[in-house]
Amino acid sequence: MNSSTLIFVIAFLALFSYWFAMQRAVKVAGGKAKIKQLTSLPTQFGLLTAFWCGIPALIVLFFWSIFESGVIEGLLLNSLPEEVSLLSSNQLSLYLNDIQVMAASLLSNNLPMETSDPLKYNAAEYLNQMRSNSAWYKSALVLLVCLASVGYLVSQFTREFKARVKVEKIVAGILWFCSGIALLTTIGIVLSVLFESIQFFSAVPPWEFLFGTEWSPQIAMRTDQVAGSGAFGAIPLFAGTLLITLIAMLLSIPTGLMIAIYLSQYASERLRSIAKPMLEVLAGVPTVVYGFFAALTVAPLIRNLGEGLGLSVASESALAAGLVMGIMIIPFISSLSDDAINAVPLPLKEGSLGMGATKSETIKKVLLPAAIPGIVGAILLAVSRAIGETMIVVMAAGMAANLTANPLESVTTVTVQIVTLLTGDQEFDSPKTLAAFALGLMLFVTTLALNIIALKVVRKYREQYD
Repeated sequence: MNSSTLIFVIAFLALFSYWFAMQRAVKVAGGKAKIKQLTSLPTQFGLLTAFWCGIPALIVLFFWSIFESGVIEGLLLNSLPEEVSLLSSNQLSLYLNDIQVMAASLLSNNLPMETSDPLKYNAAEYLNQMRSNSAWYKSALVLLVCLASVGYLVSQFTREFKARVKVEKIVAGILWFCSGIALLTTIGIVLSVLFESIQFFSAVPPWEFLFGTEWSPQIAMRTDQVAGSGAFGAIPLFAGTLLITLIAMLLSIPTGLMIAIYLSQYASERLRSIAKPMLEVLAGVPTVVYGFFAALTVAPLIRNLGEGLGLSVASESALAAGLVMGIMIIPFISSLSDDAINAVPLPLKEGSLGMGATKSETIKKVLLPAAIPGIVGAILLAVSRAIGETMIVVMAAGMAANLTANPLESVTTVTVQIVTLLTGDQEFDSPKTLAAFALGLMLFVTTLALNIIALKVVRKYREQYD
């Protein structure tokens, strides 16, 4: 059996062991009438047995899957003649790949023996045999672990058996394991980006990257070309990212807050039940659709209006990308801010109105200050979404690294350049490719700084209103 089939078998055995353990617990108690004499419920006996059946088997399957290919490859190399092991690493890799391809062809009966290299043919047959034996051994071991675990645990059942305590410990361990995976994943992402960024900064000085005003990462093929060594000044990218984000925030923050205030305090229940789902539908629209809208509708409209006013507007401008990005972000701010305002305790609002304050004064001086932690969180999410957006910028703002504060000109952002640098077959040993990781590191640092600022703001106002 393959690993996918084994997982289904393990799940079925866990369900069966759950039922079997419940029946066993009832029998240990002396019948259904004496269940109260057990220190734990029969369902807790069942859960514990299901865990004991599934978790050890999954652990065995996991480690077998990790080491299986390496062990089989080692045994295959030992079966080959000595001259094969003396090949270089690249030649040996190609040789083993030919054997694996031949083994797959043998399984599908598409490889006649007389048209094949006899040595590779025999090695392919041996490889298929080892894989078949490995599958049988794996299945037998996993099933044996399931049955042995269940048999041992069920033999320990007594009336005083503390199944509930053991189940809670297992659940706590599972939660700890999941938290550890999330933490290790974050650490792995940071270390991978940091390692590649260090390689980049060993070739390009950090001050040139952080304070340079020219971005041209293309490495020239000839030394007489302009910027033959490339230019990696990231200031134009940071400026373009901040410009588009600022335009988007200037549109989305006020509009989103006004929508949230209206829906939570002024709108009727019928209007709210219609308007809020419609706003949340906008949040689910793919960003490429917003990009088409920006490129085909908003950008030409801005260009035509600018020409009518005598202004020079680029066909792809920061203003077009920022406005459409702001429209995209409005549902995030409005929905989350609405939830934050509605979460304010009702006595605060009623107390303000009871003291003679008007509805607008209550909103400005009571509800909004009390809801500031949730509103700050919504704005932070919106800023992070704007900084990380790519498709709208590619389709509406362009890809030219232009250092300007004019929203009518074409600019690019950090995320667009990361995609550009990593598109296609790339070698991860040149400053051009490694620059993408340095840009990613800067995005990570920026997001971390935003989180720290938002956390301080939230803590300050929570101390005031708790």
